[in-house]
Amino acid sequence: MIVGYRMKDRAVFLLGFAKNERENIEDNELLSLREIAHKWLTADTARIQKELELGNLQEINHDEESE
Repeated sequence: MIVGYRMKDRAVFLLGFAKNERENIEDNELLSLREIAHKWLTADTARIQKELELGNLQEINHDEESE
């Protein structure tokens, strides 16, 4: 699993795969994932909300207060 993470604010799940399906990611994939992570980790709240509403992002709540 590859996650882009910014402390206390948000985490963005980027990619997941079973190790029995592939060993690792290629250098060019890593570069692309870093660019994608940067885009979403620096996006403002309005952009995140819009993409959530469009179904392009999915919010995953992890704290005890989430339903």
